Amino acid sequence: QVQLIESGGGLVQPGDSLTLACGASGRTLSIYGTGWFRQAPGKEREFVSAITWSGGTRYYEDFAKGRFTISRDSANNTMYLQMNGLNAEDTGVYYCAAKTGWTTSWHPLSAREYDSWGQGIQVTVSS
Repeated sequence: QVQLIESGGGLVQPGDSLTLACGASGRTLSIYGTGWFRQAPGKEREFVSAITWSGGTRYYEDFAKGRFTISRDSANNTMYLQMNGLNAEDTGVYYCAAKTGWTTSWHPLSAREYDSWGQGIQVTVSS
């Protein structure tokens, strides 16, 4: 089992930057990849970005490309999401998630691919 804790959320103005962190504990050696999802009020949870922990392959949803950067510090079991040029549509609860165990066919855009989730952290973009 892997436990995940998000940090770094808060209230920012349009155009600002924010970096989220996700600390992992427990069976971290079993992590294959981790991802970020978000859920805006009244909307379904959506994929933001993901990264594999061994090869560092990155995945981004279209709205995140060019604005968000995902990274991981395997030595410290932490994943980051740097978000630039934030706008009101980026407001929501951001969740980190982990996929454990080896796989040859990971589909990181699907929430069903993850077996551990953090509790989420609020990001609000407002003037």
